[in-house]
Amino acid sequence: MESFEQWHLDRALLAWQVELGVDECIVDAPVDRFALNPAPQGRRGAPASPATAVEQPRADPVALARQAAQGVETLDQLRAAIAGFEHCELKRGAQNLVFADGHPQARLMVLGEAPGRDEDKIGRPFVGRAGQLLDRMMGAIGLDRTAEVPERGVYITNVLPWRPPRNRDPEPAEIAMMLPFVERHVALVDPDVILLMGNISCQAALGKRGILKLRGQWAEAFGKPALPMTHPAYLLRQPQAKRAAWADLLEAQAKLEAGR
Repeated sequence: MESFEQWHLDRALLAWQVELGVDECIVDAPVDRFALNPAPQGRRGAPASPATAVEQPRADPVALARQAAQGVETLDQLRAAIAGFEHCELKRGAQNLVFADGHPQARLMVLGEAPGRDEDKIGRPFVGRAGQLLDRMMGAIGLDRTAEVPERGVYITNVLPWRPPRNRDPEPAEIAMMLPFVERHVALVDPDVILLMGNISCQAALGKRGILKLRGQWAEAFGKPALPMTHPAYLLRQPQAKRAAWADLLEAQAKLEAGR
């Protein structure tokens, strides 16, 4: 008798839910509706035939970035291409795209690592304490990011356009997928000299780390003379390293003078 009454009760509850518009059951485990459908089952649960569903290969973000960067002809187009790139997870946690600052025809290009908190908030590279020090460093050799003429200007960008969470170091995969955009960025600006600020920019441009050993030694990056330097943030923590950084700045200034 109990089972009969329970059946009617269950039926009434089900009809009530249908009236409310319920059209789907909630199960204990979540359902991945993007997963491939399982192969059809034959008798006794065995597959009816060899699996015909083939897992689609995942898109290569580096190849997609290279494709997006190839057709870019202007800095505005490059910015738009980076903004539309959806394969870097850093974008989802960042407030702003941090593209570049300074004169787009400057002879000196500074390639930093990644935006910090202040840069993420404002949307411009090197605007925090490290950026203020960088401006003083550039001023010491007669350059200014706000200069109206290319000869006195400096152009500043980063390897990554989005802030990593908690300012962690960028991962190799993140550097690799953004590198085609960096290469195109350098080609469009076409500087005479590149300053590689910090380990991450050296890793991206030279495939090397160890900035304290690399600094002060000229190399070639993206087809341009490149000088590794300690990052201004490091100089704020280690003021005694400013003397070596000053020597590096004089090297960069001499290279620019020689190329006039």
